Amino acid sequence: MADNARAKRLADLIREVVAQKLQRGIKDPRLGSHVTITDTRVTGDLREATVFYTVYGDDEERAAAAAGLESAKGILRSEVGRAAGVKFTPTLTFVMDALPDTARTIEDLLDKARQSDAKVREASAGAKYAGDADPYRKPDEDDETDDTAE
Repeated sequence: MADNARAKRLADLIREVVAQKLQRGIKDPRLGSHVTITDTRVTGDLREATVFYTVYGDDEERAAAAAGLESAKGILRSEVGRAAGVKFTPTLTFVMDALPDTARTIEDLLDKARQSDAKVREASAGAKYAGDADPYRKPDEDDETDDTAE
């Protein structure tokens, strides 16, 4: 079992090597400049690496990029092995990063909350109190009402 620092260093190296190879070394048109490697995680035994990526574009381009990454997996793994110099080169698994979609969902929810707040602010702009401005009784008023009741 490797230590966490070694796994982190290997993950960083894999991220850099895969990103550079995608940018300069692979001629697949499906893997153009719209694929970004966001994160890499390596298991504790250094046998498997998960590479997270994002694709700038629509669903069709995302599917094409996923197919392109699967077809280039062998080339990328051999390049990682050459750069890492480890006894066993980890297998690469490519996973679409959900972070941009999650961020977009959160932004949409925040926009809805802002619009709702604006509607409440508009509705309360000309509002007045339902009763008196100061609904609490004063001690002087209580004394007067007690004297008249007797």
